[in-house]
Amino acid sequence: MKFVEYREQVKALKYGKQLPTAVYLHRSAIEEVLATPLLGLVFDSINNLNITEPWNLLKLYKRDFKITLLNYPDFDTYAYPALHTSITIDLEEQTKRKANYQQSENPPILHRKETFVLANYPLIDVFKAITAEGEAIELYKKTKTIGFKQQWQKLIKRRGYQLNSEGRLLALAEIIEVSNNIHPALTSEPDTIARHLTAINRDKLSAPFQRLARHGFLDGDYSIFDYGCGKGDDANELAAHGLNINSWDPVHKPNSNKINSDIVNLGFVLNVIEVINERTETLNRAWQLSDKLLVVSVMLAGSARLEQFTRYKDGVITKWNTFQKYYSQAEIRSYIEQVLKTKAIALGQGIFAIFKDKSLEEEFYLNRQYQLNEQPANALWQQLTSRPTAKKSPATTQVKSLYEKHIELFNDFWQQCLTLGRTPANDEFEYSDNIRRIIGSHKKAFELMADTMGLASFEKAQQQRRSHVLVYFSLSLFEKRKAKSHMPARLQRDIKALFDSYNTAIELAQSLLFSVGKPENIANACAQAYKAFNCGNLLDSKSYSFNQALLNQMPAVIRVYVGCAIQLYGDIDDIDVIKVHIRSGKVTLLKYDNFTNKALPLLTERTKIRLHDLDIDFFFYGDEFPYPPLYDKSVYMKKNTKEHAQQLRFEKRIAKQLHGLPLEKEPDWEVLQKIFQYQGIELKGNKFYTLNKT
Repeated sequence: MKFVEYREQVKALKYGKQLPTAVYLHRSAIEEVLATPLLGLVFDSINNLNITEPWNLLKLYKRDFKITLLNYPDFDTYAYPALHTSITIDLEEQTKRKANYQQSENPPILHRKETFVLANYPLIDVFKAITAEGEAIELYKKTKTIGFKQQWQKLIKRRGYQLNSEGRLLALAEIIEVSNNIHPALTSEPDTIARHLTAINRDKLSAPFQRLARHGFLDGDYSIFDYGCGKGDDANELAAHGLNINSWDPVHKPNSNKINSDIVNLGFVLNVIEVINERTETLNRAWQLSDKLLVVSVMLAGSARLEQFTRYKDGVITKWNTFQKYYSQAEIRSYIEQVLKTKAIALGQGIFAIFKDKSLEEEFYLNRQYQLNEQPANALWQQLTSRPTAKKSPATTQVKSLYEKHIELFNDFWQQCLTLGRTPANDEFEYSDNIRRIIGSHKKAFELMADTMGLASFEKAQQQRRSHVLVYFSLSLFEKRKAKSHMPARLQRDIKALFDSYNTAIELAQSLLFSVGKPENIANACAQAYKAFNCGNLLDSKSYSFNQALLNQMPAVIRVYVGCAIQLYGDIDDIDVIKVHIRSGKVTLLKYDNFTNKALPLLTERTKIRLHDLDIDFFFYGDEFPYPPLYDKSVYMKKNTKEHAQQLRFEKRIAKQLHGLPLEKEPDWEVLQKIFQYQGIELKGNKFYTLNKT
């Protein structure tokens, strides 16, 4: 049997545990499930290689021409059996490789045993009951972290349970003695939980309101209600900007009314409510008060952080006697969608938007594609922008006279044409009445400006707008949204101006979406972008890393590829570098401390988004892992600038201090500090200073 035939037969399997890269089957099922040629290949290979060791699970790879025989001797008798041996067979070369886990303190273990067997397996009901027990206390939320014995046992302990002799879950009867940094679970009700201490003072707009500002929801067109406003700093800030804002808080503003509003913000409220039913009631009440949009935000944290506190119910008690329920990104999305019975859209880490107004939802998706992510959301909130003035080009005396008489008005009009990639409708240009009074119509104004400015910049803008629309529709198809039924008016105008029809746009978008599934298209787009921008880090056939500010200027293939990942993650305005993995179906988002101003920024967060199984891994630096410095920041900067030249000089100095070590061997921040100390120097800001020797 050739690999092509093998792959097709494996992909056609409807039984067993299905993973993106493999199918797992219990030995009792394979004769009934496998097609005769595939079954023959498996047992012929076993016989040819004289394999006599016991095994009871078969792993069939989807992307490689190989199988693995797995031996879990306690499969029937223990709830979560450990792997003893594995034998991997290369079906092409007819070779075998054995691994033995019997002496390992942390062997792989199995979950969801009912997925490996057929419905007639004698113990399937027992297996289903075991899985239900684990689901009831949310043991399967992060499947990538529970596949080994030690991590699994730690998770069970954090949930307040232990395993009996058969591996079944038992609630802990008393406080468990644990080591230094892991606190015990509370077995009795604590003193009154100090909810009033959870409100904090803010010197800038909170993260959920920053996201709203970024997407234009704080421009004054919508009424806003801040549900659980704390000390009211957000509400005061928005009121100072003249927005229609109302707020309520059970501790700090209990006498205010809960008012129906276009937008309701439920910011960091659910995570401080220790009573689960009350938490759900609060979410439902906030949803009822929102007429167009509800924004929900909660605290996120990994298991390492949770172990610093005392566990209580489904959260923890802090040293201030406040309750905190720390969520994962997937967990809070699932909870919102389960309670409200509608879709939640990630705006950022722990921040989700839930739209009642579907037209507004489509407007949001459209805006997301048109944004140039050049500044963080908090900078956008504070910034006053001005439109650039276009340079004059030769024109006829009559046109020149009319243009020069109203130069500011016509430049504004032309700028709007470049923004839209088409002639604006009357309601899309603020001074439409003025320009029509002067020249008669937008069409005539466009002709005048095309003669004055030339069409090169407009044609480039038109091409970019067409790309924006195709990316928008591609991501709509990825999310299976029916965009046509709620299309904003400006999108309808885009289609009319830039495409033959809606169906044409959809066909092109579908083709664009499908193209993302081919690594060669990703590779070509990365090479094209690297050449066009002359910056970033391109590792041929592996990855392309680039400055996040360039995303919406990237080729459409990269924008869709990254856009699919962003649909899972949320807004990326606080991300500094995006890494596109060309062949593995992954996107990595990198966040540094003060990336803009520091010559040697430190990596604080790394988020890996896996598109094959639609899951996210978060990695935080500074506690468990030391900070990795970005030694080659210059590759992400615009060339031939003063800032780039300064950065290169700094990196040359660093390289000299490290005696030319290659990037992959350069030290983390802690080690680098020791090197500097040994050399008698200190790095403060972006400058080196000689240490005083005593």
